[in-house]
Amino acid sequence: MPRKEQGWVTFQTSEDERKILEEFCEHSQRTKTEILRELVRSLTQQSSTPISPSTQQEEQENIYTQKPDRESSIQKKSLKVSSRNILKGVVKRVVYGAVNSEVTLEIVHKVELTSIITRASAEELELSEGKEAYAVIKSNDIVIARE
Repeated sequence: MPRKEQGWVTFQTSEDERKILEEFCEHSQRTKTEILRELVRSLTQQSSTPISPSTQQEEQENIYTQKPDRESSIQKKSLKVSSRNILKGVVKRVVYGAVNSEVTLEIVHKVELTSIITRASAEELELSEGKEAYAVIKSNDIVIARE
């Protein structure tokens, strides 16, 4: 299908602008398409007052340097993940260690997955028995073994 019919938008950018977008995508773990769609959608929600270039730069710097105590006041959006192997489950147990935690999810009856994650991550995710969570599996290799 031709780009025009798909709703494609193309535009020229400077090398610096392209780098800014790529860095933002990398830091936010989102694609350029996702970022630009969000930007376009936000145009109808913003006031008619244009944002000055210095304000835009300050806002962008703030995104990269946000402190954890400020993050709690920011409205969180649903997570989008590039991995296609995402399994929903229920936390069966969490064993907290000094540095790492062992988290076991029951995906379906008697099918469990266990992962070792940092204790800080387990605490931030507020993992506890009975809560829903997702196992996101990203692997370049699958090893098959036989006795």
